[in-house]
Amino acid sequence: MNAQDKTQLAGLRSLIIRNIGAVEPDAWNALTDGAYPFLRHEFLLALEECGCLGEHVGWIPYHVVIEDSERRLVAALPAYLKLNSFGEFVFDWAWADAYERAGMPYYPKLVVASPFTPATGPRLLIPPERYSDSLAEAAVESAIEAARDAGVSSLHWLFTQDRVLLHSERVLKRLGCQFHWENRGYRDFEDFLSGFTAKRRKEVKRERRQVRDASVELRRIRGDRVEPDIWRTVYELYRSTFARHGNHPALTLEFFEAIAAKMGEQILLVLAERHGRIVGAAFFLVGRDALYGRYWGCTEDVTALHFEACYYQGIEYCIEEGLRRFEPGAQGEHKVSRGFLPTETWSAHWLANIGFRDPIARFLEREMGLVRAYMSELNAHSPFKNFDHADRSESL
Repeated sequence: MNAQDKTQLAGLRSLIIRNIGAVEPDAWNALTDGAYPFLRHEFLLALEECGCLGEHVGWIPYHVVIEDSERRLVAALPAYLKLNSFGEFVFDWAWADAYERAGMPYYPKLVVASPFTPATGPRLLIPPERYSDSLAEAAVESAIEAARDAGVSSLHWLFTQDRVLLHSERVLKRLGCQFHWENRGYRDFEDFLSGFTAKRRKEVKRERRQVRDASVELRRIRGDRVEPDIWRTVYELYRSTFARHGNHPALTLEFFEAIAAKMGEQILLVLAERHGRIVGAAFFLVGRDALYGRYWGCTEDVTALHFEACYYQGIEYCIEEGLRRFEPGAQGEHKVSRGFLPTETWSAHWLANIGFRDPIARFLEREMGLVRAYMSELNAHSPFKNFDHADRSESL
């Protein structure tokens, strides 16, 4: 550690904040470069204040913040005590079962994430102008110390992109796979399709035509321009989709209304209308260089409407706005044939009981080999005619 790093770390203290509202919004938002909307103060505050979090869903705010000697916020980790593994999308049910068989509690645990959000982003929030590996390492240690003090079984950074964390020997790394779209400088949607094989290109065009032939019109609208009655319709579509699949709709109408009022410029709705009536809607968040697909619902069974509203409209939006990538959400092998290719995701895990570290490390090593093989197999089905079918994975 050099003298500058030592000076930067001198006088730091870490605190636990049980309500994000106790942190000044501008101070929190200054910790990031604004590229990732899911950790904006406004987003996290709406989750806490609009009934989306708490013991009833197993997400309890437990944010770790780090201040300098002048009590200025210099780093933070958006953290939550978890009473279950719902809403995380990095599945550790088998770990919980192993703890139970050993007669030990797995819950509560501590996770660093944006609740209900399987989208890769920063988990060590440090302002770019103050970033150093030493400060990032100090943030990791502060989180581990918070986990120890809370007496939890484990600490998990979900969907992280933080380099220092993913290279730390203090944690175990877990590889996952999602399907993302990459903007290769396309001029328009036709230019994008021109890179497809003839068969795949024809299939996409047929799906888009099926929606038009059903007399469904698609309309994109920014969140701060959405009327209140439309938000009520969108919420009902979201809620009914979760209910049909037997899942709990954790987000509330008040949450959607709150983020629309506070950060509506980063919200995109795609409305599907037929004869002047909304029959479907897709909800997205817009980052500085990426589009994130999140929720979808419909009232009528229109062939290929899901693909049009959730994928093709998003691709067109990215091309028009010059966004670099499109993350449409977790899972979904059907996305590959529509131009979303297998992409690595990472999480990091610290275990309080070192007796579980080696067995879980071996499990993760085997799982990593399986995930890489899975990605290679799916890459072989890429729709792009000039695609390099070699393994596109990148080692840490």
